Amino acid sequence: MATANQPSFTAALLSGALAGTTVDLSLYPLDTLKTRLQSSSGFLASGGFTGIYRGVGSAIVGSAPGAALFFCTYESTKSFLYKRRKAQEVSGGQGELGEWTSPVEHMAAASLGEVAACAVRVPTEVVKQRAQAGLFPSSILALRGILGQLGMIGLMGVGRELYRGWSVTIMREVPFTVIQFPLWESMKEYKRRTSGREGISGVESALFGSAAGAVAAGVTTPLDVLKTRMMLAKEKTAVVPLLKQILRDSGPKAFFAGIGPRIMWISIGGAVFLGSYQTVYNSLTNDEV
Repeated sequence: MATANQPSFTAALLSGALAGTTVDLSLYPLDTLKTRLQSSSGFLASGGFTGIYRGVGSAIVGSAPGAALFFCTYESTKSFLYKRRKAQEVSGGQGELGEWTSPVEHMAAASLGEVAACAVRVPTEVVKQRAQAGLFPSSILALRGILGQLGMIGLMGVGRELYRGWSVTIMREVPFTVIQFPLWESMKEYKRRTSGREGISGVESALFGSAAGAVAAGVTTPLDVLKTRMMLAKEKTAVVPLLKQILRDSGPKAFFAGIGPRIMWISIGGAVFLGSYQTVYNSLTNDEV
């Protein structure tokens, strides 16, 4: 039986893929509204409440591999660091170090997981958000629009266009995950200690994921606004000039545009994502709750 610290790679792969697809499809309308609220063109000009599933094709394509990459990297790194710590405790006679080192291990594992996932997530986001904001009627046309520039900007240029916003996405996702996953893991561990059970149910994981996601979403909203503006810009813009432009044109309040839908989306998404992940993971590994 796989334990919390000795995960099955296959279980993490399949559970992550299913969880990513489930959450992205079920909460896509909220994601669209959030993107339009953050667009420099304005909410109504970007489409308002119409066509809220525009660009969903790119989400379908990117959800499963992105989430699977994240959880495979996260669980593998967490397991490696846990085994390394236990070996040091035994060989060095250092006693129990988990209280202090577990959160750091979770932060490191989550950070590496996000970097791996962004290899798929960033181009998916670029295509999806251009369709959501009304720049193109669909995700396939948004992708064609980028690939159609091949003759003018070359292969490297197309690659840079698909990965526009890579740096600011990493800047957003790593702090978000560093907040969410240690909170989620600590709540799960607290539940294990107080209940005397080894496993965590899907419902419990969903509740903990929702609370952790809401906290992380609120804190990282300014970074999300920066990422959205960068991906929607007609020309590639560096982070610092874009930051100054937003402050000059709209003031500090612009960095909290869409915070309501973002917290709602990620709070519900955290419940669906981590709840479905835990449910499938428990089923695949025969973990008893």
